[in-house]
Amino acid sequence: MGKIAFLFPGQGSQTAGMGKALAEQDEKVKQFFENADQKLGFSLSSLIFEGPQEKLTLTTNAQPALLTASIAILDYFKRSGVKPDYVAGHSLGEYTALVAAGAISFEDGVYAVRKRGEFMEEAVPNGEGTMAAVLGLDRDKLTAVTEEITAGGNPVQLANLNCPGQIVISGSRAGVEQASVKAKEAGAKRVLPLDVSGPFHSELMKPAAAKFKQILDEIEIKDAAIPVIANVTASEMTAASEINSRLIEQLYSPVLWEDSIRKMADLGVDTFIEIGPGKVLTGLVKKVDRSLKTYAVSDEETCAAVTESLKEELR
Repeated sequence: MGKIAFLFPGQGSQTAGMGKALAEQDEKVKQFFENADQKLGFSLSSLIFEGPQEKLTLTTNAQPALLTASIAILDYFKRSGVKPDYVAGHSLGEYTALVAAGAISFEDGVYAVRKRGEFMEEAVPNGEGTMAAVLGLDRDKLTAVTEEITAGGNPVQLANLNCPGQIVISGSRAGVEQASVKAKEAGAKRVLPLDVSGPFHSELMKPAAAKFKQILDEIEIKDAAIPVIANVTASEMTAASEINSRLIEQLYSPVLWEDSIRKMADLGVDTFIEIGPGKVLTGLVKKVDRSLKTYAVSDEETCAAVTESLKEELR
């Protein structure tokens, strides 16, 4: 059997009720939710467990909520004895991966992503920036489109390179709208506007990055015990100093997700386990390379099923 990577979902995977059944039956899991409430000074756990979904989906809530639920589910799954050779997370999920790798404490992680969400929300007035998913156009053609429009005064850039034929662009509303039209002219099959509150992973997030640097300077970042594949470089990082600078760059740089999956496959990973709500990342892995094995762990049932499957393979 090859190596194993744990993947952690980003914003968009949050659902009211995530981790609730596990927390009700397991004291250790419940403790994570309680610790998050204590650290943030309000009941994040009741928002996670009960919703409403609209409030949970706000960037400032979704980020700490996803990190909390994913780490709580990870804690439960880890007791099965399955260990990762690498960890990675999509955008916000990179923080969950860093907590999983021992580089950031759980409490500091929850605090940092709450602040990250606030700064991302504040960076661009609501309605002035947006994002769109471009389907069926390769990155070089799309880059040419975005560079041309940015040069014309309306900033737009590649934000998430998720899998072949699925790239998210981000920037000013005018920039994204113009790029959407041009992308279709250049051969894109479809362009889907995304329901987001801001132009994440674009240059317009630089003001947020400047503020966020102060937060990262407040918390302790250690060397990672497990290599983390960085969104910004799609290569391994373990040194605390590198982690700090990559997290700041990550706010305004593209998430190289397809490249990250290919990198892990090159490093010998053939089994990817998504830990947290949803199955977005396992779906993307399959689109990058169908031969890779994927599993998703979100509750007691999936945890038992995945553990059983892996035991079969390990025999």
